[in-house]
This record gives sequence, C-alpha cells and structure tokens, in this order.
Amino acid sequence: MTAVSPPSRRASAFFFRKPRLRLAILLSAPLLWLGLAYLGALAALFITAFWSTDVFTGQVVTSWSFDNFVTLFSDSVYRTITLRTVGIAALVTVVDAVIAFPMAFAMAKLASPRAQRILVIAVMTPLWASYLVKAYAWRTLLSGNGAINWLLDPFGLSGPGYGVAATVITLSYLWLPYMILPIYAGLERLPDSLVDASSDLGAKSFRTFRSVILPLTFPAIVAGSIFTFSLSLGDYIAVKIVGGTSQMLGNVVYDNIGAANNLPFAATVATVPVVIMLVYLAVVRRTGALDNL
Repeated sequence: MTAVSPPSRRASAFFFRKPRLRLAILLSAPLLWLGLAYLGALAALFITAFWSTDVFTGQVVTSWSFDNFVTLFSDSVYRTITLRTVGIAALVTVVDAVIAFPMAFAMAKLASPRAQRILVIAVMTPLWASYLVKAYAWRTLLSGNGAINWLLDPFGLSGPGYGVAATVITLSYLWLPYMILPIYAGLERLPDSLVDASSDLGAKSFRTFRSVILPLTFPAIVAGSIFTFSLSLGDYIAVKIVGGTSQMLGNVVYDNIGAANNLPFAATVATVPVVIMLVYLAVVRRTGALDNL
C-alpha cells in the first residue's frame, strides 16, 4: 500500500517548493496594513487638500480647486510660518547632533561594557515618560519664576522666556535620545583599529576626528537627523506650551481642524511637511544613511 501524506505535510511541501508564494503570503498582511493605514491616509490627505469649504454652511465641498494652495503660497503669514518651522526643525537637529555625538562617543568607546548597558538604559528612560509631562516641566523651568531665571538672576541675566528659543530648547530635549542612539550604533561599529592607525601615522585627535571618525559615522548622524527633523517638523504641542505667540505648521493644521473648521485647508498645510520630508529622505537615501535605521 502507498502511504498517503497528511494534508498539512502536503501543504508544507507545496509552499517549500514555491518560496515566492510563501514570501507573498507572509508579507500580505503587513503590506495590506501599510497600504490602508499609511498610504491610504496619505492619499486621503492629498485628495482633501484640493477640496474647499462652503463659507456659509462650513461643509466640505468635494469639488477640485487649487484655491487652498494659492492661499498657502501667496499669503506671507504662511510663508513665514513655513520658514520658521523648517528653521526650528533644522536648528533642533543641529543642537541634538552637537550634544549627542560626544555622549554617544563616550558610551561606545570610553565606557566599559557594563557601563554601556547602564548608559543606554539611561538614554532610553526619558522616552518612557509622558511627552506632556516633559513639555510642561520645561514650561515650569522657563517661566518667569522658574529655575533658569533663578540661576541666571545673580549674574544680571534672564532666561529666554516663552518663544522660539524655548521651543528649540524643549524640542531638542525631547528628541535627543533619537539622535544619540543611531550615533551610538554607528560608533560602536567603528573599528578601533582605524583610530589607532590614524594615531600611529601621526594624526592629532582633531585630524583623526575630522578625517576618520566623522566621515564613517556621518550616515549615523544623518539617520538620527531623520527622526529629530521630522518629529520637530510636525510638532504642534510643544510650541503651544512653551512657544508663546509663535506658530508652526502643526499649529495651523490644528487650528484649521478645530476652531476654523476648515479641513481642506488643514490638509493643504499638512502636505507641506510631508513634501519636505519626502525631499529630505530622497537626499538622505543617497548618503546610505537609511541603512542605519
């Protein structure tokens, strides 16, 4: 008699002979989720940006129009807000990179293996705290009676108060771990032999940093900048808390969804950071930094 294989074994053998089909089935669920939740949402955003709102009823009119984009690009207020948002995001990225690099270098190259684990946990610990708690903590520190003014008062100085500077400080603190961790990963993969070879050839510390360490870890820095730049570009809560009268693109989107009840214009404004990030990612992709994510 010929033994008959059970259905499960026959199915296993069938998929084993067809690896592409097996891969397609495994990826179908996450790709479906990506298509619906992410790409579908982006498509809805771009479509809504071309609609308008009835000035009398406040209802969304699903007729195609470029009026929202004309308003966005012709009004100097929105141009100023866009430039301010990009400037804040870029400044936060630079500040975080300057602070994060020496910290990541100490973690990767100077600390013992046990200390490395402790420091990584210490860097990640702020991520477990509430965003709002951290933002309001900085609001307290930056207030007129806060700790920063208390420390500077004996020297005849005062803190930045609420405004763009406070927004940069708060966002830099919030996103600093997202810059430290990629740089730490990049430095950890950097062979010590390259640094030793540079020293043996007579290069000073700064020359070694400029010619060896920085070029090899630049993709990691750019990878961290993706997080800090994109998160700052779309933030609207921190500037509400510590920004005073300053506005960013996120605030314009929030206000048009809420008080102004103008969803199409909110979608139009929201396309600006999306397009900026797409351009930024296209540039970053050429550096190879996406391999560090």
